[in-house]
Amino acid sequence: MSETPAPLRFGAFLAPFHPDDENPTEQLHRDVALIEHLEACGYDEAWIGEHHSAGFEIIASPELFIAHAAAKTSRIRLGTGVVSLPYHNPLMTADRILLLDHLTRGRVMFGVGPGQLPTDAFMMGIDVPQQRRMMNESLDAVVPLLRGEIVTCKTDWFELNEARLQLPPYQHPMVEMAVASAISPTGAIAAGRHGIGLLSLAASGIEGYAQLPKHWQVCEETARASGKHVDRRNWRLVAPMHIAETREQARAALEHGTLRLMRYLEHLGGGLPPYANSTDATLEEWSTKGIVAFGRITIGTPDDAVAMIEEFRRQSGGFGAFLLLAHNCADPVATRKSYELIARYVMPAVNRMNRNRGASLDWAKANSGKFIGAMFQGIGGAIQQYEDERKKRGGAGTAWVDAPSELTEPDA
Repeated sequence: MSETPAPLRFGAFLAPFHPDDENPTEQLHRDVALIEHLEACGYDEAWIGEHHSAGFEIIASPELFIAHAAAKTSRIRLGTGVVSLPYHNPLMTADRILLLDHLTRGRVMFGVGPGQLPTDAFMMGIDVPQQRRMMNESLDAVVPLLRGEIVTCKTDWFELNEARLQLPPYQHPMVEMAVASAISPTGAIAAGRHGIGLLSLAASGIEGYAQLPKHWQVCEETARASGKHVDRRNWRLVAPMHIAETREQARAALEHGTLRLMRYLEHLGGGLPPYANSTDATLEEWSTKGIVAFGRITIGTPDDAVAMIEEFRRQSGGFGAFLLLAHNCADPVATRKSYELIARYVMPAVNRMNRNRGASLDWAKANSGKFIGAMFQGIGGAIQQYEDERKKRGGAGTAWVDAPSELTEPDA
């Protein structure tokens, strides 16, 4: 008998994207409530981003957010999605994550990247083209620190002298880590070099989708050359979806905030894309060609979501977790409903969770004549026994049946 593959894990990736015409305090608390909702629905993980500018992605410290969300949940795993390593001293970063590892009793995941918004880097005086190099230099210090090693090193932006962490890791042998990857091979190379997970943020974009097999190939090749091992179960793909009971309902729900999200891209990119003047044109572009930073969105029913995930499986050759990009283009009620439908119908379909139930039902149907016949025979025998005993008592008591027609065995 072939071994049943490990089930695909499901989660959400919350940058988050919050329009700047609503109450920010309520938006943040709604994010916490969403994570509680995800846990109740059976999701495995949630990832929270770090951003410092441009007004929409308003979580400045994923570690603080995770600490708060962890206190309100008990099972769901919580990841930094991602800590921008060039913004932090490596010792401070590792120390904060290790503290979370203990506070969450091993539920924290450490996602890292170079930093996405150039506006963040500008405010800190960081040269944007240097961010990938700086991320790699930080990883060279952070990973051994989290493994309990003593690190001494010096770069042009940080220095460590016999640096070490005070606590051992809660997770064995260390906190789970993942490197963000988009189009370039930087993330795949870093993941392979350190033997850690890969977080593919551009998986649904046309180019990112096409590069999926190459990214994992580069990750594996780099791992072998570095004497490390990587596992597809630690590969996560991120893509936007909105699911409803019908395609029309899913499409209508996105009227709520799609153009507000496009306004965010307009301010980041210095101009409004030509399609972004109407929701119809934007959703057509988004679902076919894709939109920079968001990839292609799946708008439809649970069946459409299952089909898209199966496409990801075929294209990638296999991965461990699928993360829904929290785009906030539908209102909170429709958003929660989308997550619920994915939990109710998509997760069991993708992971064949009902395969044994289906086999059991098919077996019952194939043998229904035998089983139902035996059941009626048992019922008839019990009634006959009652009648025989009643007759022995001289007919005392109520007769059970006058005619045996109800006990006739059904056609097989």
